[in-house]
Amino acid sequence: MNRRHLLGASTALLAAPAIAQTQPHQHQHPALPPMQPSPQPYANITQGGAAHHITPEQAAQRVTDSPAPAGPLGRWMARADMPIPRSEMAWATAWAGRMHVIGGYGEGRFNQAYHTVYDPGADRWFNAAPLPRGANHVAVAADAGRVYALGGFIEQNRRCDDLAFAYDVAGDRWSEIARLPRGRAASAAVVLGGKVHLIGGATDPADERASIGWHEVYDPAADRWERRRPLPGARDHVGCVAHNGLIHVVGGRFNTFQYNTDLHHVYLPDRDTWEVRAPLPTTRSGHGMVVYRDRFFCMGGEGGIIERGVSRDAKVFGQMESYDPATDTWQKHAPMPTPRHAVAATAIGDWVYVAGGGAVLGGMVQSAIHEAFTLG
Repeated sequence: MNRRHLLGASTALLAAPAIAQTQPHQHQHPALPPMQPSPQPYANITQGGAAHHITPEQAAQRVTDSPAPAGPLGRWMARADMPIPRSEMAWATAWAGRMHVIGGYGEGRFNQAYHTVYDPGADRWFNAAPLPRGANHVAVAADAGRVYALGGFIEQNRRCDDLAFAYDVAGDRWSEIARLPRGRAASAAVVLGGKVHLIGGATDPADERASIGWHEVYDPAADRWERRRPLPGARDHVGCVAHNGLIHVVGGRFNTFQYNTDLHHVYLPDRDTWEVRAPLPTTRSGHGMVVYRDRFFCMGGEGGIIERGVSRDAKVFGQMESYDPATDTWQKHAPMPTPRHAVAATAIGDWVYVAGGGAVLGGMVQSAIHEAFTLG
């Protein structure tokens, strides 16, 4: 499939000026080796990472209609593809103007130790120190010159562990930190007040993989974990952001994407409690979520049923919907040119970057596609 032709055909992809240069703090980054963009947009993990072409049946899984009121359309543009088609990284994080994408599925394996860094100013990918052990669905967050990688599955969406690591950006090296109190994966990690909140996710036993509402907080100064009030409605693959002293958890799934939810909870740390806010317009899980222009933008995701390897009611979402915390309302924007789930999504400067992700329901087809959104 010709990706550039695909993008050019999308009604959501409009002509765009050169991307605004987001200048990273160069002294906070080591000299990382550059990586070339992938020569292929898709790979199939069941065939050892071999190139894959989306079939008409798989393309029919893509949906972009949103019930939310219309907001500013915005525009998407293609950026440098990821070096390797990947998915199930469990999102991404940004520090000093660069996006860090850690772990995931790729090259026919589920426990990769990838750590790639994207510089939007140069529109290039770089290879950073690999995660000390490979995993997928690793929760990540960044603060004070460190990138945190917490938990994860070491098999395909199962067998979680309790390992936790911190990456020193300036030194390009990882160190192990206090282990999670309880092993989990597909959790949400955000920083609030200098501490890392790890919320929700899924845990063992592997044959009874189930969602959890656990809420634990890591204190870097003490290298210690503490418990907080759990998330109402245990779920994993959520969208999560910290904003104005609060934490918002949006969407996700109860155990499997057959049971997606539109729930939107906000955590109030001063009271150690949760409250309900306006639900996500498009019920989904595995979506990206970022803070951009004081709104929360949710993009992508998946839903449906897989029984004995056969998909039913399969959906890969391309909706771009945003939430205004000041008015507790949602609106829709130009959908993703290439709907995907389990994406790496971050906001840097005046752009939202959405890289990689699953191209069909489930984890069998990864993508290297990288697209950026702006309201202009």
